Amino acid sequence: MKLYKRERYLSKMRGFYHTNDIIKVVTGIRRCGKSTLLQMVRDELLESGIAERSIIYIDLDKKGYRSVRTADQLEALIDSLSEGADGDKFLFIDEIQNVQGFEEVVNAYRSEGDYSIFITGSNSYLLSGELTTKLTGRYLEFELFTLSFDEYVGMKRFYGKPVDPNTLVELNHYINEGGFPRAVLIDGLRDKREYAKGVVDEIFKKDIRKRAVIRRRETFDLVRDYVINNFGATTSVNNILTDLNRAGLGISKPTLLKYLRHLVDAKILYECDRFDMKSRRMLSGEKKYYIADLSLTFVTNPNSSINYGPILENIVYVYSRSMDYEAYVGRIGRLECDFILKDVNLNYSYVQVAYTILGNKETEDREYAPLERIADNYPKFVLTCDFLIQSRNGISHANLMDFILGGKVFC
Repeated sequence: MKLYKRERYLSKMRGFYHTNDIIKVVTGIRRCGKSTLLQMVRDELLESGIAERSIIYIDLDKKGYRSVRTADQLEALIDSLSEGADGDKFLFIDEIQNVQGFEEVVNAYRSEGDYSIFITGSNSYLLSGELTTKLTGRYLEFELFTLSFDEYVGMKRFYGKPVDPNTLVELNHYINEGGFPRAVLIDGLRDKREYAKGVVDEIFKKDIRKRAVIRRRETFDLVRDYVINNFGATTSVNNILTDLNRAGLGISKPTLLKYLRHLVDAKILYECDRFDMKSRRMLSGEKKYYIADLSLTFVTNPNSSINYGPILENIVYVYSRSMDYEAYVGRIGRLECDFILKDVNLNYSYVQVAYTILGNKETEDREYAPLERIADNYPKFVLTCDFLIQSRNGISHANLMDFILGGKVFC
């Protein structure tokens, strides 16, 4: 099947296709498309004239390779597949966490200088310290997210799925269906959500349970479901602990912290820290959690109603992160700015997100007030689902759907 190209990520990686001294590590929640992205890179190499024999592609979850579990077995497999390849070689290893001690193996081939290496694997493993400790300065991480709204629409068009000309209707499809790439090809909302449920179960079985001791699965699931269903809300560990214990869960703070760390490591959750505009410093304590995919909230709570405030924030958060912005919650005195974004050149931008500001002066003032308090000249945005656009004090008001579908940048 022809693959829908995720150009946003390929464009970040192309400059390193032929870089042999740096290992390319693709991370992201399970089923976000990491393996497919590696296939796209391989296809581009073949199209550029690289000989097929020079490309070694190993999927350690596939039949024939599942018995490879030790560093020696992996090394022997790579050597056997490299026979006949001349000059520079391109080594792709998918699900590399299946091999104990893989770091020494990939670093040894990196040191040879004639292998360009690409790997993916379980996030709970790759981000837990071993990779960082043993390969510091020798790898680059490319973080992959589930489909942003523009990718979701683009993929539907690519595979001939119907796309509503009304972008607000299509946004609601995206909210209800989520952005797991495989789900786009599944017909029927119930089946899409069953697929997302399977992803959540797979993450626990293949990532978290293999790497951590979870004595009470029910408690872990309740913590997971609580945080997912309160995404986008300013909170703290103490607040979560109080709410859970008030509900009779009976969980300790160390256990809660451990569970939250597992969820973040597995990329189910993203932490969004608070940033004080006056002191230009990070604030400890309160933060927001956003979720890897909107479908997760319906999986963990089938009766969940759509709360557009946090949902639209989550959409903007995922989009901005996919565009390589760092994202923070901003505090400006007693006011809060939904997002302070920082690009790779250390330029800032400020973003407020709301469903609508039209016809309600109080809502309009509330959304503009934090941005009007910021004294610098960095770009400021109010993103809404309104089709009637206004301007106020140099602050850009934009339609959220048009902004994302147009691939626009904040800085």
